[in-house]
Amino acid sequence: MIVNFKDIYKMIGIFIVSFCAVLVSAMFLNYYLDLITVENLITTEISQIFYEAQCSTAKIVSAVSGGCLLLTAAVLLCFYIGHYIDTHQKQLGVLKALGYNRFSIAKDFRAFGLAVFAGTALGYAAAHLLMPKLYQLQNKDGYLPEVSITFHPKLFLTLVLLPTIFFSLLAVLYSFVKLKIPALQLIREQSSRKIIPAKKDTDLPFLQELQKSNVRQRKSLIFFITFAVFCFAAMTQMSFSMDELASRMMSVMIMAIGLVLAVTTLFIAATSVIKTNRKTIIMMKVFGYSAKECKKAVLSGYRPWAYCGFALGTIYQYVLLKIMVTIIFKDMEGVPDYQFDVPVMLISLAVFLVLYELLMIAYTKKMEQLSVKEIMLD
Repeated sequence: MIVNFKDIYKMIGIFIVSFCAVLVSAMFLNYYLDLITVENLITTEISQIFYEAQCSTAKIVSAVSGGCLLLTAAVLLCFYIGHYIDTHQKQLGVLKALGYNRFSIAKDFRAFGLAVFAGTALGYAAAHLLMPKLYQLQNKDGYLPEVSITFHPKLFLTLVLLPTIFFSLLAVLYSFVKLKIPALQLIREQSSRKIIPAKKDTDLPFLQELQKSNVRQRKSLIFFITFAVFCFAAMTQMSFSMDELASRMMSVMIMAIGLVLAVTTLFIAATSVIKTNRKTIIMMKVFGYSAKECKKAVLSGYRPWAYCGFALGTIYQYVLLKIMVTIIFKDMEGVPDYQFDVPVMLISLAVFLVLYELLMIAYTKKMEQLSVKEIMLD
């Protein structure tokens, strides 16, 4: 088998993203499906307004969180497959040389769908464990008839089985496209990634040119780092507002999901940067460059994108909450007006700066541990 359990185990990022996506979507979609069954029992105008607001909230939260995380999982899957093919070129080239066609090799990549199944299944189970608390919080205001938890098989099919099938097919299709490389080129480990030439009119110092080159050649990592900080900024700031606008449970859940996604995605991106530039880092050390200079050349080029992610996350959470308050809950009494919280933003920014720089220090230490022996054994 081309793809074994060890390779699937490395896809922890997709597992976590799938888990978070289904956890949130299953809770709110299940509540929505149960809520619409009591619509005919609503008799007052205030109850009707509250009912419509709850339905809109459930649909928006599910669509925004589920859609965003679905896109992230798809990008992560393609990234993992591309990385797997890059690191197993010799084995794949030998298989093609022995007569295996592209489809016969690509169909084994359907095993990557197991990581999605594990994440969605556990997320669905965790959602049902948390549902009693969610229903209790939603029912406590007394505006709506009592809503009971019901198991919906079509929801299990939509959130667990269909994503598994979709991502398995996506893995086969994407690997089929990526394997359109001659066998001899794979055996020689000649990268299929196009080299983007530097601008001819630049006359930058070596470290700066290397930094720019690393960023140009790894655009997928720009997405991961920007998205990681985006999640951190949006979720941490949103969680403080949710404590006032919704409930403490919602606040804690949003904070936890944001931190897990941010840490996981940033870890994957930083680890990939180090592994990709391992030989470059070692050769720089051979020529006398310090670990600090290696960090500047390899990691520092992504810092502006991290700041960009924080800014986008801050804007996103403000716009989303403003829409919820001014449109969805506009007819409800007692809902506070939402204003941009500058102190919370500054606290989130300070925490981000500390955590990001600590991560950079940790990876600088990791670069110091790389030795010349590693490339001599390749």
